[in-house]
Amino acid sequence: MTENDQLDRQDHMARHQADAGSVVYVGAGAEPRAVSVTQPTTAMRLAVEHGVPGIIGECGGQAMCGTCHVKVRDEYLGDLPKPNEEELDILDVVITDRDPVRSRLACQLPVTPETSLVVDVPDTQY
Repeated sequence: MTENDQLDRQDHMARHQADAGSVVYVGAGAEPRAVSVTQPTTAMRLAVEHGVPGIIGECGGQAMCGTCHVKVRDEYLGDLPKPNEEELDILDVVITDRDPVRSRLACQLPVTPETSLVVDVPDTQY
């Protein structure tokens, strides 16, 4: 299977799993992982509570460390609040490639049982 085939397969699986009340985390080379949202929280807390690889959340959700950097899939960007200056400042210093539109801190992404969201998780946060 080529790298493009694998990416297409991941994308198809992620879209299929993105039901209301879930966040799908897509890691490099890994199968997409859907996590159900049962109460209001953030995409970072949800990932940490469910052991999603690649989301560390070292600062506990204070938008201070950048270890919950994700890239939101385009079709979900309009459903999220815009990043504030604090978040943008931290995104300027993340280790992995920053996308000027899609990069967000998962700790700044509110999720509820009505949420449908797919994010790409970088290979590393350090």
